[in-house]
Amino acid sequence: MGLPRIVLPDSITPVENSTLALGAEQAKHLAALRLALGNSLEVLCSAEIWRAEFVSVSKNSASIRLVAPIDENREAPVDIHACLPITAQLGLWDDFLPDAVELGATLIQPVIYERSQYNKRSVDAKMDRWRRIILAACEQSHRTQIPELRHPVSLEFLRDWDVQQRWVAYEVKTEAPNPVFMFEDFAFTHGPEGGISDIEIGMLRKSGWKPISLGKSILRSATCPAAILGAVQMELERFAD
Repeated sequence: MGLPRIVLPDSITPVENSTLALGAEQAKHLAALRLALGNSLEVLCSAEIWRAEFVSVSKNSASIRLVAPIDENREAPVDIHACLPITAQLGLWDDFLPDAVELGATLIQPVIYERSQYNKRSVDAKMDRWRRIILAACEQSHRTQIPELRHPVSLEFLRDWDVQQRWVAYEVKTEAPNPVFMFEDFAFTHGPEGGISDIEIGMLRKSGWKPISLGKSILRSATCPAAILGAVQMELERFAD
């Protein structure tokens, strides 16, 4: 089992043997991990992984000492863009965001579909929470890159998405077989509750998105990212050295 990991702000420049003060939230997190003074942990700081030592704790703060950098990269060898639908039940994002992060998404783009029932104020109020969920998932999965979370865009924005390999999960059977995964940057999307309309799938197919089937079952929106990304990670292992 690996060491616990926390993410530090990019504004911090890591220096060997330096002592860094942590805020109340991270101090609480370390306390929940039941770390004792002197225990080791890992920190992600300025896109670098460092081994650190837990040196002090109080009610609202804690401090660590950076020991040495760790040469580690747990990222996929290609960029993975998760173009996830804004769902009518925004709470579903709490379910599928951790899966998307743990399974390698490098960019998370919320997309407004016809059946999204999009409310800008409600979504804006969730953005900070979603960023915290992303950070927590990075810590749990020991990612070395924090995925970028963008602001929502309309589905039309995907017409010119700057990735050649683009898949859309589609619940209606098509005559074409699932595409073969290529060793190159990859983007995927899927519909919200109620699925993708005929007009939407037509637009996506005309602009180069290839429909894929995820089996005979009808999956919940919250299940789709894990199903797609799990398959992608298995395919990427075929290209591993």
